[in-house]
Parts: sequence; structure tokens; C-alpha cells
Amino acid sequence: MDAGAPEISTRGGHRLDVEAVTLAYGKATIVNQVTLSVEPGELVALLGPSGCGKTTLLRAVAGFMRPASGRIFFDRKPVDHLPPGQRRVGMVFQNYALFPNMDVAGNVAYGLQARGVPRREIGPRVATALEAVQMGRFAERRPSQLSGGQQQRVSLARAIVTEPAVLLLDEPFAALDRALRLDLQLEIKRLQRRLGLTAVMVTHDQDEAMSMADRMAVMRAGRLEQLGPPATVYDAPANRFVAGFVGASIEIPGCVEAVGDGRCDILLDGGARIVADNRFSLERGASVVVSARPEHLALFDDPAPDRLPATLRQSAPIGGTVVHDVGVGDLAMKVTETRAAALRPPGTVYVGLAPSARPSVFPSTPSGG
Repeated sequence: MDAGAPEISTRGGHRLDVEAVTLAYGKATIVNQVTLSVEPGELVALLGPSGCGKTTLLRAVAGFMRPASGRIFFDRKPVDHLPPGQRRVGMVFQNYALFPNMDVAGNVAYGLQARGVPRREIGPRVATALEAVQMGRFAERRPSQLSGGQQQRVSLARAIVTEPAVLLLDEPFAALDRALRLDLQLEIKRLQRRLGLTAVMVTHDQDEAMSMADRMAVMRAGRLEQLGPPATVYDAPANRFVAGFVGASIEIPGCVEAVGDGRCDILLDGGARIVADNRFSLERGASVVVSARPEHLALFDDPAPDRLPATLRQSAPIGGTVVHDVGVGDLAMKVTETRAAALRPPGTVYVGLAPSARPSVFPSTPSGG
């Protein structure tokens, strides 16, 4: 960075509040009564299947769409009436959205020029932003002379040079290959932390959201299903949809035989009995599904009251783990163990919970519930 160049400032970070926002397109409701807050300096990832409303919500925060109802606040001040150019929002798009007829420095300077920043300030601020994303030596190149990862870094520099109150990232890594995605994820997270940027990122990539976000907002059909730290969403999903969407899960039907002290005794289809947390205040006799992650399960050679008889079809080493393909009646399972576990030949085995497993137990409603 040039000596004397100004440091990019976000003025200590800003708070974003979305309060009961509904957005419609024609007669279709795309976002339905969504409420969430993003704390100053926090990165929240909007995660969900295609068409769930996450990009539409991001566009409403940016000012490109007007909510049918609800309010949007920056630092507790309403911004619904402000056009995009007056909201102090920086945006990074998946397709870079760079001007092909401008060089890198011109692309980054454009937002400052549009805001009427004095010319004497623009050059140093552009240089600072480009150095922040390690693109200072490419200032005179055109976008066509850059790789996809380099173009996205320029897009990021253009977003942060205006010192936005909120940084919005719309599938920023979708056009990049895996290696570039990982590099840029680390770069954006580092920069977001260093500058104290308040950021909202739209993604359909669970690994991306889990690794980058302070909190994840899981959406479905326009509604917010769960908001929380990635580890909480993974370990304690709010419902069967979240359990099935975030990470892999195996659903085993069963029935509650007894309840007490926040726990419940469950008889699984197939005859095994287990004890699990009763987060949803299930009553005796309730039909349930036990949602277990592949790492919650283990294979055993001998039967026991808390194990299900199964057929091991195949074992395969993948990275640092061994994945077992197992059939329990009509139910197919993937059981994950560390590479320390020996590969097993096909045959009869018994499936049970690993010692530290805390599976989720949900009422036996349709899998979307």
C-alpha cells in the first residue's frame, strides 16, 4: 500500500434490520414476513434452495425492489424510501458486472465519481482498495485481460471503496472453479474481518456458508426457517427441512415409549431402542423420525438392544474418512467413520449410535415440516 494512502473505513460497522418484510411478484409471494438482524461487523449467509427468496431479499436490502410490507433499517434508521445510490450499499455479483471499456482503476473509481467525491481523493482511495484485494499492479488492465478470480477481486474493491454501510454478496463465487472459490472465500472473510464490514451473502453452497458466516439464515419458500451460528444450525436443526437441507441426514422412523427430564425413550422401526433429547416436548406414543448425521452412526459386529441389523454393501475411503453404504430393511444409510476404522467386507453388521451422538428427534410430519 502506498505510504500516506487512506485506510478504508466502515466507521465501526453498521447494523442492518429487516422487519417482517414481504415481497411479491405479481400474485406470487416471493418473501413472506422475514425478520432478521445483522449486527455491526457480522457476516450472515442467506442459504436455501433455488427460488426460496434469498436473492429477492438481498435486492430489497439494496433498494432494487420495494417491499409490499415491512421495513428495512440501517443503524435503526429506515431506508425504504431511499434509492439504491443513497443507501451506502456495496454489491458483489456472481457475474462481476465490470465495465469492459474501462480499466481496473476506472471500474473501481466509478462509484466514487458517481457520488461526487473530489478528484484528488479518488486516486488514493482506488489505490488503497486495490491493494486491499491484492490487485494494485493490475490497475491499468482491462477486465478481459484478467482471470475470473481477478475480476471478482476488482468487483470486491469497487464495492468496498465507497465505504459501504452494508456489503451484499450475491453468489460471489458461483462462476469460479473450486480452487479459486476457496482462495477468494478466505480473502473476503479476511477483509470483512479486518474492515469490520457488515455483510450479507447469498449462497446455495452449504460448505461456503458454514465456513464463512457468523450466522446462517436458512430459507424455504420465502420464509425464514432458522437463523443461528453454523454449528447450531447443523447440530440442532429447527425442523426436518433444515436437518435435510444443511448437511446429510438419515431419517429413521420410530415411536416415543417414555418421556422425562428432557429426554425420550424411542423404539425405532426395526426393534432398536435409543434415548435422545426431547427438544420438541414430544409425548408418549408420538410417532417420530430420528434424524442422524452420518457421523452420528457406527457399525458393530455384534447385536445389542440399541442396534439395528443391517447389510453392509460397500466401504470406500474418501479423504480422511471411510464411508459405508448400508441397508436397513428398505432404508439406505451412509455411515461415516475415520480412516482409523478398517475397511469392512460386505455382509451383516449392526448399526447404532456413536458414543457422542446427539441426533435430532422430530414429530412424524411430512419431511418439509
